[in-house]
Parts: sequence; structure tokens; C-alpha cells
Amino acid sequence: MKKVYFVTGIDTNVGKSIATGYLANQMMQEGKKVITQKLIQTGNVKVSEDIEMHRKLMGLPLLDVDKNRHTCPYIFTYPCSPHLAARIDRKEISIAKINECTNSLLSKYDVVLLEGAGGIMVPIQDDYLTIDFIKDEKLPIILVTSPKLGSLNHTLLTIESCLNRGIVIDTIVYNDFPKGDEVISPDTYAFIQKYMDKHKMDTKLIKIPNIEIPS
Repeated sequence: MKKVYFVTGIDTNVGKSIATGYLANQMMQEGKKVITQKLIQTGNVKVSEDIEMHRKLMGLPLLDVDKNRHTCPYIFTYPCSPHLAARIDRKEISIAKINECTNSLLSKYDVVLLEGAGGIMVPIQDDYLTIDFIKDEKLPIILVTSPKLGSLNHTLLTIESCLNRGIVIDTIVYNDFPKGDEVISPDTYAFIQKYMDKHKMDTKLIKIPNIEIPS
């Protein structure tokens, strides 16, 4: 059964791209035909650095769908939220175009892992947030979190926001790479697990091991 998962994070720089590439690689090992996509890339010019990271972790070169930008329809130059980056580059973001690219990929692959930009409240347009897109497209999410200080608060806020909007959290990825604080890290992981159990969440909780990123 063909499926699109939206990969989001509790914040920026929590390892969404590492998690996306890692999960794609794991699915490939299971025999699934999987591709990754980037919703919108900011702070780049010609090629999405996040797509490049995905391919490295999947052990693949850049593909034709990367070069023709089906895997990243929008690349903006300034490193900021998509709505502002588009304004700076004097361009408009079309949700229809993003969906067209996703559907094109889905026609060739069984699974599309669609990585967002930043967290779920990041604006795509002036009056349209990432969480609006997720809800409108009825996408299950893969939520990437980490053991860094403050992550527990951001994790629970993100979970609450999704539950309040009826968004399915398929998987929570605990990105303990590189290795986090030896006191905070295991406690944060255990707290998230207890919180999931308390709220009877039908959600997988997985850890990213200490992986090696190819150069």
C-alpha cells in the first residue's frame, strides 16, 4: 500500500534529515521502494542540502527526481522560515505544486518520506502553517525529537498540538546522535515513553543509533 509520511521535528536542528535518511535506508533494507522529499528548502541555491544528506544515508547518488526538483520543488536562498524566504526571493509557494510533485513520486515509489522545514508551527505562507498542511493532506507524521535541554517541553507541546487536531503520530524518532547528556538522555526517553503510555498513544518510539554519516 502506497503511503506518504510527513517527517517533522520539535524544532529546527534536531536531526530531521538524519532521521529521514536513516529511516529511508531501513525501509530499503526491508525491500520497500522508498523515496524522500523535502517540502521546502531554505538557505540553499541549486540543490537541497537535506536531500543530499538523505541520499548519503541511503547510499545513493543524487537521482533524476532530485535534479529535476521533484524531490524539492522550492529552494530559497535565505536561511529562514519558508514564508519569509519566499518573500525575500520574490516568489510564491504553491501547495498544489508541492502535492503534484509528491503524487508524481508516489506513482513510482511505495513510500514517500516528506521532510518539513523546522517544526510544525513554521509558516509556509503568511496565513498557512505547516500543521495546516499536514492536517489538510491527512498525513501521518514521524516526529523527530532529541535529548537536548528543552526538548522535552517542545516534544510534549508538539504531541498535544497534533492530538488536538486529530493528526496521527505514526512514529516518534528519538535522535540521540551524536550522543547526548548521559543523565538527561535516558530520562527524557523514558518520560516520553511514559507519556505515550498514559495517553494510550498507538505510536512507535524508536532510537537512532550511533550511525556513521558518509562523506
